[in-house]
Amino acid sequence: MYFVKRILFLIPLLLVISFLAFALVRAVPGGPFDRERKPASPEIERNLRAKYHLDEPLLQQYFRYLGGILHGDFGPSLKYRNHSVSDIIGQGLPVSLTLGAAAFCFALGAGIPLGFFTAARRGRWQDYAGSLAALLVICVPGLVIGPILIMFFAIKLRWFPVALWGSPWHAILPVLTLGLYFSGRIARLMREGMLATMQAEFITAARAKGLGQFAVLAKHAFPIAVLPVLSYSGPMLADLLTGSFIVENLFQIPGIGAFMVNSSLDRDYTMVVGLVLLYAVLLLVLNLAVDFAYSALDPRVKYE
Repeated sequence: MYFVKRILFLIPLLLVISFLAFALVRAVPGGPFDRERKPASPEIERNLRAKYHLDEPLLQQYFRYLGGILHGDFGPSLKYRNHSVSDIIGQGLPVSLTLGAAAFCFALGAGIPLGFFTAARRGRWQDYAGSLAALLVICVPGLVIGPILIMFFAIKLRWFPVALWGSPWHAILPVLTLGLYFSGRIARLMREGMLATMQAEFITAARAKGLGQFAVLAKHAFPIAVLPVLSYSGPMLADLLTGSFIVENLFQIPGIGAFMVNSSLDRDYTMVVGLVLLYAVLLLVLNLAVDFAYSALDPRVKYE
């Protein structure tokens, strides 16, 4: 019943998010035709605003836009005149989803074992080395890591392509650039969760039964220690799936990350609202999935 209520609550929440995005983007000074139509006459300006219904009251514009969304139409892009928002999202979203999903798998595949291993070797040199590596990838942004990977692996060693998105080899450097930061975050969350769980009474009881160290950590401590990682994975996956402006621009990847920033600068109202709604849907659905997985992993968690 709890999850049914959560699903039903998504509808009014998305309506509020859509209206706030719709109103706030129009409250910003400037308009979508200011730069390229500045020399135009006031009559041309009025015709453009009338064509895209920008001369109507705000609520009337919103309800018109909402009616289009209900029919699967996010409206025309005000910057890319020959394309609709749905067309642009349809072209760029699969690329961003592929890049984000690969970076997510890499972050989990590298971060969870690293956090588990450093916690198991607490106080030894392996713990210090692993913790230092996790801290370094957190502190160094993708804007720095990306060019370093390009210079060393693409230009000097010529192991991977420099940019573009044409084969699995093209994805390796962008995935590393995007996923290294999150792998460090996950490693630290996993280590902290393991250290906290290892002090619990049920771990002491498991050791008293004669179980080996690895069996205690893997079978009893890990399912509880991984819960902070699970909580973080929902918002992290939403961030990764919607793409990264820096990584996609750095490697010239045709995803939707660049459209979010460029449409905000160009006052492309329909594009901004469409991308905000896309991100909101992903974030809400993934958080709901995380809550469901949380209750499945930890029997102590009960939703009412």
